[in-house]
Amino acid sequence: MKVSDNLRVLQQKVIEACQRSNRNPEEIKIIAVTKYVTTERAIEAVECGVMNLGENRDEGLLEKWSKLGDKPIWHFIGTLQTRKVKNIIDKVDYIHSLDRESLAKEINARAGEKAISCFVQVNVSGEESKHGLTPEMVIPFIKELEKFPKVRVEGLMTMAPFTEDQTIIRECFQILKKLQLEIQHIQLPYAPCQELSMGMSNDFEIAIEEGATMIRIGTALVGE
Repeated sequence: MKVSDNLRVLQQKVIEACQRSNRNPEEIKIIAVTKYVTTERAIEAVECGVMNLGENRDEGLLEKWSKLGDKPIWHFIGTLQTRKVKNIIDKVDYIHSLDRESLAKEINARAGEKAISCFVQVNVSGEESKHGLTPEMVIPFIKELEKFPKVRVEGLMTMAPFTEDQTIIRECFQILKKLQLEIQHIQLPYAPCQELSMGMSNDFEIAIEEGATMIRIGTALVGE
């Protein structure tokens, strides 16, 4: 299917999820996860008006960036090795996978004049296959980030378990929302924590109902 057709279906589902949860659809940013598709498919997405693209490997991001440049808003959504920060730091607008001090230190060292917008990755489900901090570790970690002036915590990111049980998925997103509110209450100037990056093709509607502001959509938008 064309990206434009997928986008229309997706946008309608976003509207319906917002209606169920009394939210404004304009609060939701759709990130097209282009990591498994060609550069041509990513270009098609941008031409349809999708301005947020997500990549999880530096090679994939650099390949697509070479064709698209800074026309889209770039999100690095995968595990980021410290040694690869230098490859992407001047190309990305958001890093969704900040989960350790060594990475924050490298981002801070490599950043240019402006602070880098980051999401702290939280492993809410506790699955060993997933990266991220436990919920209990998040606030102490964010307080430690004060010493890195080029790191700005825009929000939190998580991945729910891949399951048919919507109760488990919903609880995962609820925990992240609660954590976000706790961080906002502390009022750290470098960690406004206004955004929640959660929800993918299989669970984005639940994520929206529970407070997501960015949803990361691959299959349902750009295909396999």
